[in-house]
Formats: sequence, structure tokens, C-alpha cells
Amino acid sequence: MSDQNVHNAGFTSSGIRGGSLASSMMSQEARASGGGVHSGGPTSTLQEMGARGSTHSSGFTSSGISGGSLASNMMSQEARSHGGGTPRGGTTSTVQSI
Repeated sequence: MSDQNVHNAGFTSSGIRGGSLASSMMSQEARASGGGVHSGGPTSTLQEMGARGSTHSSGFTSSGISGGSLASNMMSQEARSHGGGTPRGGTTSTVQSI
């Protein structure tokens, strides 16, 4: 995942850019969860990366998730909580797609 992709999606150091993919994700996630965006969810994870201005150490790469990385740990935790697989639209798949 490139820093530019995260920024282009609307996750920036000054917050989520209005009218962007990021704002749409935040709105959909908030509606689905009853009005809030949960820590550790796709929106907050991507915004954290956008605020830092760097995705390099996260482990989400164009060739897949790097073993032993934050991304690998997230995928493992999400798979355990969903009975062995990572769901479409979940944190790992959303962040990896961007």
C-alpha cells in the first residue's frame, strides 16, 4: 500500500477529507455500528496511517500482507474472531485493497 493511495482516498494528516472515499467509508461504518466509528476498524486504521503520513511499516503491500507485520497480526486476529476467515469489508480486506 502506498502512502499516496491512502492520501488519495482522503485519509490525511489534517483529518478525513470531505467528499472522499474516506468520508464515505466513515459514514457507512458509523451507520452500520449505530453512529460511531470503532477504534481498530477500517476507517480508524486508515486514518491513523494517513495522519502519520506513512504506511511503510504496516505490512500492507502491493504484493500482499507481509509476514510478522502489523497487517499480519490484524489479519490473524480478525480471522480468529470470524471463525477462521477475514470477511469482505472487514478491516484487513479494506485496508489491503487501498
